[in-house]
Amino acid sequence: MESSLKNVLVVSFGFLLLFTAFTGLQNLQSSLYTEKGLGVAALSTIYGAVLVSSMFLPPVLIKKFGCKWTIVISMCCYVAFSLGNFYASWYTLIPTSILLGLGAAPLWSAHCTYLTIMGNTYAEKAGKIGKNVMNQYFGIFFLIFQLSGVWGNLISSLVFGQKPTQGAIPEEQLLSCGASDCLMATASTNSTQRPSQELIYTLLGIYTGSGVLAVLLIAVFLQPIEDAQQKSKGEEKPPSFWSTLLSTFKLLRDKRLCLLVLLPVYSGFQQAFITGDYTRSYVTCALGIHFVGYAMICFSATNALCSVLYGRISQYTGRIALYMLGTVVHLSCIIALLLWKPHPNQLAVFFVFSGLWGTADAVWQTQNNVLYGVLFEKNKEAAFANYRLWEAVGFVIAFGYSTFLCVYVKLYILLGVLSLTMVAYGIVEYVESKNLARPLAGEETKPAEEEEVQTRL
Repeated sequence: MESSLKNVLVVSFGFLLLFTAFTGLQNLQSSLYTEKGLGVAALSTIYGAVLVSSMFLPPVLIKKFGCKWTIVISMCCYVAFSLGNFYASWYTLIPTSILLGLGAAPLWSAHCTYLTIMGNTYAEKAGKIGKNVMNQYFGIFFLIFQLSGVWGNLISSLVFGQKPTQGAIPEEQLLSCGASDCLMATASTNSTQRPSQELIYTLLGIYTGSGVLAVLLIAVFLQPIEDAQQKSKGEEKPPSFWSTLLSTFKLLRDKRLCLLVLLPVYSGFQQAFITGDYTRSYVTCALGIHFVGYAMICFSATNALCSVLYGRISQYTGRIALYMLGTVVHLSCIIALLLWKPHPNQLAVFFVFSGLWGTADAVWQTQNNVLYGVLFEKNKEAAFANYRLWEAVGFVIAFGYSTFLCVYVKLYILLGVLSLTMVAYGIVEYVESKNLARPLAGEETKPAEEEEVQTRL
């Protein structure tokens, strides 16, 4: 096996182990820690810290420690959050949530930078196109990574065992499910009893062990990598600390990035909707909370399969076609969710929606990262830091209005943000195509000039 592919697999399985734990814990926070909204407060704190972290930390840590050790250090922050859940209180969960949020942005920026460098390096050696190799690498990564949602939910379901039996849901309650859900009044009638403390400790032990294995896997087996562009600049004076610190904001002077920030913002919005509003106002409201795990397994499985598929076909279809596919699927889902009245008799429909949402989410997860890596190749660390910053903005806004807006309003917001995002993306693609056409036009004029000279001679 070639070394570049081995490193991609090491990173992918490291993230699989780490996010098997985090995804499971994230989905259980609001159910396990309901007292005074501790679970929701922990989730909000995480993404608030991600927002702050994205502004400053990724370029500094990557420059200081390199991609490999930035990933290792950031993973330790996730393990600390798992440990904080063993004695869940405001004094343990909130500080460890802040720590996790501070580590999240450097983790994702370092991983994206690593795959981008690895893809470009291998493409140069093999004589291939860099963006095609990056598409394949990100596709492999997200295939393996998205399975963390499957394993995380499956482990929690197996540990907690049989769910308490639930009676039939009254028709009056079903009328308030779906897009018409405003007050979330059904939560108490559908919630399950809290598992025993012994089972919670068992689950937390498994999750913590999974996180520790992820750290060890990356620390022992991942090969450090050096950016060829940075290496060629080795003789130049290295940038100052403050220059590196502010590089995230400096990159916003690029008009392309100002337009493309809507892509990660929408990514945050739509992820917050599927993991929060859809599971609560559609699945839990009409079927019961014990179906949430199965719906999210369907979402993660389709997401994983489509991620590797898009990575392979993108070299034939181009990224524009994939973005159009993701847009059409999400637009169709949003409109259908506005009109659909969820009912237990329509069990398959719940899984169809989560599966379709996963097929479109795979577009945003794979193509957004590749797009940022291709357009901002010389400023990868700052570009991916910006990506995490604006994605965190989407999460924070979505979680912020989650508790006081009706679901149909949230769907209209998604519809509007998606439309604006695709207009902005289309402008960037148009500008890039014009820029690529200019050098080609210049090259075509050279043979004509040479022919004219020969004629004169």
